[in-house]
Formats: sequence, structure tokens, C-alpha cells
Amino acid sequence: MRLFGIETEYGITRDDLEEVDPVVESMELVRAHLTASFERRWDYGGEDPHEDARGFRVSGLAQDKEEDEFAKADAHRPFSFHEMKSDLVLPNGARFYNDHTHPEYSTPECRTLKELLAQDRAGERIVQRAADRRNRSLGGAHVQLYKNNTDFHGHSYGCHDNYLVSRSIPFPRLVAGLLPFLVSRQVIAGAGKVGVEAQESGFVPGAYQLSQRADFMETELSVDTMHNRPILNTRDEPHADRGKYRRLHLIVGDANMCEYATALKVGTTMLVLDLIERGAAPSLELDQPVAAVKQLSRDADLKATVRQKNGRMLSGLEIQEQYYDAARRMLAGTDPESDWVLREWGETLRWLARDRSRLVGKLDWVTKQWLLETFVREERLGWDDPWLASLDLEYHNVDAARGLHRGLEAEGRAWRMTTEADVERALSAGPGDTRGGLRGLCVRRFSDQIVGMQWERIQFAGGVLRKALEMGDLFDPDEVKVCTGIFEAAASPAEALAAWTQRKDSRS
Repeated sequence: MRLFGIETEYGITRDDLEEVDPVVESMELVRAHLTASFERRWDYGGEDPHEDARGFRVSGLAQDKEEDEFAKADAHRPFSFHEMKSDLVLPNGARFYNDHTHPEYSTPECRTLKELLAQDRAGERIVQRAADRRNRSLGGAHVQLYKNNTDFHGHSYGCHDNYLVSRSIPFPRLVAGLLPFLVSRQVIAGAGKVGVEAQESGFVPGAYQLSQRADFMETELSVDTMHNRPILNTRDEPHADRGKYRRLHLIVGDANMCEYATALKVGTTMLVLDLIERGAAPSLELDQPVAAVKQLSRDADLKATVRQKNGRMLSGLEIQEQYYDAARRMLAGTDPESDWVLREWGETLRWLARDRSRLVGKLDWVTKQWLLETFVREERLGWDDPWLASLDLEYHNVDAARGLHRGLEAEGRAWRMTTEADVERALSAGPGDTRGGLRGLCVRRFSDQIVGMQWERIQFAGGVLRKALEMGDLFDPDEVKVCTGIFEAAASPAEALAAWTQRKDSRS
């Protein structure tokens, strides 16, 4: 039962204004994707971030207070909350909307790493094309977008990886198995960062570190995402049959430009979830996980060690090696994709220990460090020079004409799993074996008859429950393909739903 996706909040700037209103700019960017007027279709009724996976419901979140304050501040605006969100579901099954101060793109649900990379790259193209349209209306390339996690002024925005997990796995077992892995995952998936930053003290230039999100981790477990940010988010919002599934919502990770880093980040996490399900995860327990995240991030030489509760000291590489060894012993031969992840995971850990230059173009923190070291040497700068923060930011610019990573890719120096054909296909269609692709198909064929959408439901015009396509338990790839075929052949949603209902009734 392998299903995953990525939500990316993009940094946004506008260089022709002294003061930028990110709420308006993010809304205008999302609206620039449209060729017609905005129509609200996303149904927020199915979203409830107050449910905690530890078995209780929180009465309030830090973000609730912030949203109330935002609402007061936004009272003067000539648009409603939902108009501001401008929530769109795209023909590839993705969701594109304004997360108040950042444009956010959520991939459709994916079953393979190559599909995920293609859909993630499609998101980069979609947000950049919206920026191009917006800039044409402004008369210049004023709006710039960054696939990163910090503005270097004490603010962080997220890149969240999500996984469908069986609810039969006790949540405490997930926590025990995941925490040490997530603390150390930055050695392969960190985006790299110049300086140190905090919401309270702002940005302090200086030493290079592995991760952009590490500075902003504040607790081990929490249902919050905007304040008191946790290594492991406990939000219990499955977007699926609650009796069968969880959605593991991880906010600790960085946004990656390198396809290889994204593939390893998600692929290794899937293998660790497989280990946890089998009761075979390494028995590790860190003494202070939050301090460990920062400590490991701030040592780009990978020599720093963190204490376990048994007193033993381990480096980030050593923690990763324990997970890798367990996965190799237990999961080798499971399927070709798992074997690819195991092979590349092991090779990456070896090159990190011996010669990380072999990973330029594959891991973001290594690639960015190489670029910045070259610049520092040629320009004879110190690592506290503010120029480096600007270069750091430009590494993540998604504009092919300006982004430093995009330049490396154009030169053939960045590893790719996807082809341009893969990305172009992902712009117009979702995965054919997940409900994400089915959602996109309904948008393409029956957009004018859709009155409400959630991740797990599409409500068609008619106002009765039988007019809804329920997808809370539609995860079997063969069943998805059958349902997709029915909706492709039907002349109307009503005809498709009748045929799909008849099939389900005949099989029950």
C-alpha cells in the first residue's frame, strides 16, 4: 500500500515595490493560472487539523489565533477568505492555492518515485508559468518564486511529505521508529543554508549548515504546523477512511531542487515505514531530538554526534547507516523501486563519508555548498558576507533564466530521473493508478458539473449523496483503473456513478 505526495509552499517576492503584500501577491499569482474567473469548488468541510493522532482532540492551535489575527488584519480587503485562498484543483489532480502568504502546490497522490518527481516538477512549471503571466501584466519580471524554506528574515515555510499508512500500526510505534530517522534524514535530503536563523532573533550570517528547516524545529511532537513546529507532526487528518488509514504528515523536511534528493527523501522514508510495520526498525532513542536536529544541521563536516538515552553517541551518518542496514537485510528484493532506493541510499552514505564531490548535482546541500565555496574562493569573501544569502536564495529560484540550480541542470550537471516528456505529461494528467489521476480526469471531463471537491470526494451537481464519487478507500490500483475507465467512457457523471455503483454492488 504505497502512496505518497508532496506539498510545497513557495517563497514569493516582488522587486518593484518597497513593501510587498504577500497575501495579495500570492492570491494574484494563483489567479494568474486561470483563463476564466475564479469559482469556489474546494470543500473545506472535510478538513479538521485539531484531531491529534495520539488519541485526543486539541481545543485550539497556535495557528487558530494567528488566523484570527489575520482575519482582523484582512477585514479591510475587498475579498472574502475563500476568494483569498483561490483554491484550484488542476487537470492533473493537484491542488494549487494561496496558503495566505505563500502560493502552495500539492501534488496528486503518487505510487512511484518517478511519478512523484514528474508531478513535483510539473508544480514548478505551473507556478512559474503563473508568475510569467503575472509579470506580463505588471510589465516586467518583478515577481520571483523560490522553492526553499526561508526568507532569511526569521520566517519559514514548509515542504511537507505525506504518506498513506495503515491505522493498524500503533502511533507510538511510528514515533519510536521515525524520530531518529527524521532527525538524521537531513544528511541526504537537506537543502543547505548559509547562516543561522530563528523566528525571534532573525538571521545571523555565517557558517553553512545542512538544512533550512532545522533552525525552526521546536518540539518532538505536536499537531501544530505554524508555531511550536514538531519533528513529527501528529495531525490526524487522513483524507481517507479513518477506520483503516492514517496520513503521515511530515513538516520537518526541506524543499529540494535536486530530483535525486527528493527521490531519496521519500524513498528512504517509505522503506523505514515498511520496517516499522514489520517491527524491524532499529532500536534507537535520542536523548534530545530537537537539539539533535540543530546540532547535526550545523556541522556540514558530518562529524557532530548526538546522544542516545543509553549514553551512546552517534553521528547523523551512523544513524542513517543503521536504518539502511536494517532495510537492506529485511527489504532487499521486495520490488525494483525498493532495490533502487537501497542501492542509491547505500552509495550516498558511502560517498558522504569518503568523497562528497561525487554527489554534486544529486544532493542539494552538497551542490549548494560546492557553488558557494567556489564563489567565496573566487571573490575572496568571508562566510558572513550577506552576498551569500542572496546566492543561497537564487539557488532555489524556479525561473530557468535566473535559478542557479536550473543553470546547473541546463549544463547537464544535475542528475535527473524524469524526462521533459514526463513533466509535460504530468502537467495535464495525474497518475493513472491513483485517485489523484481520477480526480484530474473529472476536472478535465466534467468541470462544469463539479460543485464541491475534497481529497477523498467529488460532489457533482444534483445535491444528493448518490451524486458524489467517494474515494476514501479507493487505493487499489486495479480498482482505480477500472473506475477511471468508467469515467472516461461515460457521457455524464451520473452515468459514470451509476456504472461504478453497480460494479461495487455486484462485488459486495
